[in-house]
Amino acid sequence: MDYTRLPKVELHLHLDCSLSYQVVQKLDPHITYEAYKSSFVGPVKCYNLADFITRAQHAIALMQTTEQLRLVTLDLFDQLQADGVIYAEIRFAPLEHTRLGLSPQEVVQAVNDAVQQGIAQTGVEVRVILCTLRHYSEAQSMETVQLVKDFQGTYVVAFDIASDEAGFPITQHIRAFEFANAHQLHCTAHAGEAKGAESVWETLQYFHPSRIGHGVRSLEDAGLMEFLKKNQVHLEVCPTSNVQTNIYPRIQDHRIDEIYHSGVSMSVNTDARAIANVTLSSEYQTLEEIFKWDLEHFLTCNLEAIEHAFVPDELKETLRNKLLMAY
Repeated sequence: MDYTRLPKVELHLHLDCSLSYQVVQKLDPHITYEAYKSSFVGPVKCYNLADFITRAQHAIALMQTTEQLRLVTLDLFDQLQADGVIYAEIRFAPLEHTRLGLSPQEVVQAVNDAVQQGIAQTGVEVRVILCTLRHYSEAQSMETVQLVKDFQGTYVVAFDIASDEAGFPITQHIRAFEFANAHQLHCTAHAGEAKGAESVWETLQYFHPSRIGHGVRSLEDAGLMEFLKKNQVHLEVCPTSNVQTNIYPRIQDHRIDEIYHSGVSMSVNTDARAIANVTLSSEYQTLEEIFKWDLEHFLTCNLEAIEHAFVPDELKETLRNKLLMAY
């Protein structure tokens, strides 16, 4: 089936991990396709999550001016449109883009402006999540969450924590999430990827997000799965990426089907379109082939994604109707 023709929703998508060769060529004409494949696209198997993350550094180096940020953001819109995505939340860490002198505010403004342009040009609805990173100091986390608050009412809608959860504790970031919750800012948080169910528990306990990025290892604890279901915490599942970061040996070993049948709210996402070398359509194709998923599975996941998207109810209703009509 041609899944590109089905409307889809994506909640877990890193801007700096999704640069196409077309935009890399625009930003640095010296990069050959071979160099792009070896630097911007990850191998089928990385050693672990930390190894996977290093691939983003080449992209981040090309995202240091307002024009570069604009081009990368608009490039992602083109990819989303070609993939049949009608709503996406894209995330990035603004402090990573200040190396050539942009202030964090200018970085966020550049992406926000590009999103406005992209929506106008493609009709794809996009919102932005700002990430702090596990290795950041408390001050850097606070600076990032303050940006989410400062940009309230724009396309910036939420706060996230990303990067290597196995290598860094959560202590530096508790204050930032307390700030987010005190100001009623939407939150999601990476957990249950490089570490087991205990990382999801501590993330829920200290950060109180309404969604968990990945979260697949929640299955290692039946009590946690019950908690997620009871409290309607949504898991943003990224199948190919999880195999690439060595959570599972092969896609056949992924436990997405168990998560789906557990009744825990979940969606299907790409995580990193360039590094993982996937589209949402190719992920759907894989799930159909390996787990015999059909339109009912995909509709359920997309409706759950809309339910947990960080947008007002009116837009949710519009998107929901598009999905129901198409499926």
